[in-house]
Amino acid sequence: MPAPLPPPDAPPRDERLGRSLALGAALGLVVVALFALWADVRGIGAALARFPPGIALLACALSFANYGLRFLRWQRYLALLGIRIAAPTSFLISLAGLAFTVSPGKLGEAYKSWLVRRLTGTPLSVTAPIVLAERFTDLLAFLVLIAIGGLSTSPEHAWIFGAVLAGCAALLVFVAAPRLQERALALTARLPLVSRWVPATRTALESVRVLLAPRELWIPTLLATLGWGLECVGFWLVADAFAPGAVDLAFATYTFALAAVAGAVLILFPGGLGPTEASMSALLARRYLASGLALDAARASAASATLVIRLCTLWFAVLVGALAALAFRRRHPRSGER
Repeated sequence: MPAPLPPPDAPPRDERLGRSLALGAALGLVVVALFALWADVRGIGAALARFPPGIALLACALSFANYGLRFLRWQRYLALLGIRIAAPTSFLISLAGLAFTVSPGKLGEAYKSWLVRRLTGTPLSVTAPIVLAERFTDLLAFLVLIAIGGLSTSPEHAWIFGAVLAGCAALLVFVAAPRLQERALALTARLPLVSRWVPATRTALESVRVLLAPRELWIPTLLATLGWGLECVGFWLVADAFAPGAVDLAFATYTFALAAVAGAVLILFPGGLGPTEASMSALLARRYLASGLALDAARASAASATLVIRLCTLWFAVLVGALAALAFRRRHPRSGER
């Protein structure tokens, strides 16, 4: 069932954005501290000093290209729900949601629904399910990338692939079963604290059935696969810069996608902070070790590569989202009011 919709008296969007950024920054510092404990601080500093900054700029450019492809998915979802917004404005809204990338499960990206409501009057219960559809097709895209990257070469992680695939299949079964949904809503209506959300949830489920209809899955999933694939290329470029020749594109794709799935499944960690870095650096350190690097050097290089790619993906997304949100406020000042 889709996540509960924000209440009408939710805090102003600027306040929520500030909280999200503050929480993300605090958790980011915790992650950096844990890396300092896991790897040698001086080794990380030395590895970063040798890293060519141009690679980071290229990785950021690939991330932005990913946002462009996912914007096409956003536009398609709006069209499916019968919502028309001028492309430039819609692009700003799509980017503004990135400011909440560090929210649990990225559900803070429902901020886009608030902006759409301000412009068009469309109820939140109609458009908020777009976030669910985006996360779902992102998961499908990561599974495709894991398979492309070479799941057969790492059978110890096959259970993760299978579990996530089974979860996706279960959600599709639920989406395709209106009677099951009505039974779930009937049970929810008996609960005093959440019963008031039943009407909005029923409307949300109607949107979910449109967005996740079997015939509508392949185009959004393809766009997500291409988009996240670009970030996999960025990760490969970064990882290769710390140990030339040690990482091929297939392994980088597999590692990035698997780490993203770990962060996505553990939705309580905002932006996947913690699980994503841990799995990514562990897999990368193992590959660096296999290439001949000493243990300390492998850990320092893996930690450095992980920090750089997260800066060029997660934190770059937050920065772009915050700037887009400010730009939207300037173009539509009344849209930022309560």
